Amino acid sequence: MGIGRLPGFRVDRTGAAIIGAALMIATGALTMEQARAAVDDQTIILLFGMMIVVANLRLSGFFTLVSAWVVERTRRPIVLLAAIVAVSGFFSAFFVNDTMCLVLTPLVLEITLRLRRNPVPYLLAVAMAANIGSVATITGNPQNMMIGSFSGIGYRAFLGAMAPVGATGLVVLLALIPIFYRAEFRRETMMRIEHQPVTVERLQLWKSLLISVAMVGFFFVGWPAPEIALTAGALLLITRRIEPEKVYREIDWPLLGMFVGLFIVVAGMERTPLAADFLSAATRFHLERTAILSAAAALLSNIVSNVPAVLIFKPVVARLADPRHAWLVLAMSSTLAGNLTVLGSVANLIVLERARRDVHISFWEYARLGVPVTLVTLAIGVALL
Repeated sequence: MGIGRLPGFRVDRTGAAIIGAALMIATGALTMEQARAAVDDQTIILLFGMMIVVANLRLSGFFTLVSAWVVERTRRPIVLLAAIVAVSGFFSAFFVNDTMCLVLTPLVLEITLRLRRNPVPYLLAVAMAANIGSVATITGNPQNMMIGSFSGIGYRAFLGAMAPVGATGLVVLLALIPIFYRAEFRRETMMRIEHQPVTVERLQLWKSLLISVAMVGFFFVGWPAPEIALTAGALLLITRRIEPEKVYREIDWPLLGMFVGLFIVVAGMERTPLAADFLSAATRFHLERTAILSAAAALLSNIVSNVPAVLIFKPVVARLADPRHAWLVLAMSSTLAGNLTVLGSVANLIVLERARRDVHISFWEYARLGVPVTLVTLAIGVALL
């Protein structure tokens, strides 16, 4: 999981999780019934439903339309940067951070190259703002969806605790980027971004938007998130405009497969002496303290990725003195740690891969900004929680 592949073989993280789950059953560490019971169906349903909703919003052209409208109304580099941070951060909070990176990267790249600006700081803003903004809600990223299911924390309560962390983090990002890219933002020349027509499916756009707003509204009043997300997704599949195959292609099936495999692997691990050793280490290192748990989660998230890290911490958090607080700390730190390096978040890789033909952002170029952004936002998150 840490390396992201099996050297010498064509095995990725999803394959590793599936192979690990199969071996748990094959070796007798878990029975088939125990493996089936280990899969948190609430998390899988929530993630699947959100993927369908987001797919419809994206295919209808909603995200591109809003992003283009906001960006085209900027006249200075710092205002363009602020617009990108705001759009990426806000929509990532409600509709999964990876989606905003898929939508915004080609748009930002095209605009910055056309204006002959340095695209790197703006592309980094897309990725880092998406990660920071996604910390605010249960539906912001996959690890938050898991934490929402495990902890039982309501959507509104989660937002109330985490929105200040996300909002402050976005302000920090907006302040730090011009410091690290002084040459780009020292040239405060007026910019004129020409209007580019955006193709939208108007009927599907309004339908997707209305159902999405209703879905978030039901989240706020406390209705079960998995059922509401699945219902919203199902309603959006009733359409004459978009071929179902297009929606299915937008769903991240490998991520769902990785979740299922990891649930089973961790359940098997919990039945071994490793679990007791981990609990003993948690007591010894005082993981009930906010700063220590944040540091441990951030470190592990950059070794094995944030989703596996959350699952590894699951048995420990449940036994801490204040599990609810610990879950919030884990959500904050595992999400903000995604900005540390290129490998910390899938959102980062999406931006770099989609921009690779025109712009090369190296590991160190990313880390030069990512490390200070992560350290400052984590410190703020610890203070606020």
